Amino acid sequence: MTQPVTEAKETKASPEPVIRISGLRKSFDGRLVLDDVHLEVGRGRIVSVIGQSGGGKSTLMRCVNLLERPDRGMVEVAGEVVHDDGHMVCRDLPRLRRTVGMVFQRFHLFPHLTAVENVVLAQRRAGVPEQEALERAVALLRRVGVAHRGLAQPEQLSGGEQQRVAIARALALKPEVLLFDEPTSSLDPEATREVLSVMRELAADGMTMMLVTHELPFAREVSDHVVFVDGGRIVEEGHPDDVLGSPAQPRTREFLASYGSTS
Repeated sequence: MTQPVTEAKETKASPEPVIRISGLRKSFDGRLVLDDVHLEVGRGRIVSVIGQSGGGKSTLMRCVNLLERPDRGMVEVAGEVVHDDGHMVCRDLPRLRRTVGMVFQRFHLFPHLTAVENVVLAQRRAGVPEQEALERAVALLRRVGVAHRGLAQPEQLSGGEQQRVAIARALALKPEVLLFDEPTSSLDPEATREVLSVMRELAADGMTMMLVTHELPFAREVSDHVVFVDGGRIVEEGHPDDVLGSPAQPRTREFLASYGSTS
């Protein structure tokens, strides 16, 4: 990354947080998965969460929209506390999940619906009129490059096409932030490039994003902030050039060395 780009990122004013996490703790069957996690995602910022498999990254993501309920700690989304000290405060989960869109690793498309119907359905359930929902679905499928596949069912789509439909579905409800949980981990290299291209466009448009990814060059390219999670804790975080280029913590250096380089 060139020096002018680095300086531009470093001089951004701190925006208001869309997501605030404080003292987050989560365990499964007595096994501690997240331990005292503190994190903020500012409006218009892109935060990448990296780390080895099983380190707690996906659980952290799923706690944001309460797909997993934290044992302890506070989660605030768009200025509203949704979970606090082991108690769910949010009384409208559908509204929360419209505010925080999520793109999963395995697409989660309805197999009996076409691509356009998958994008329409989420809107209709949110009360969007049918014609408006259809027009928005077509426009979003065009935006992610699969409008020509709108009448195909998921089994007729490649993995990359399915993931782009899933992104369009998440965008259809006009979320304030998008969560991506390892969106390319089950894709081949060509499909991965297609999905990452769509995500680059979203980043350029100023979409607030939090993503769990193993694509470290991509994380370095698009992120404003990188978080290294290991053993359920945030070991190191900061500007991507620092965390991925010259990490301060030995455990971060060890992790990055497993990808072939710390530079």
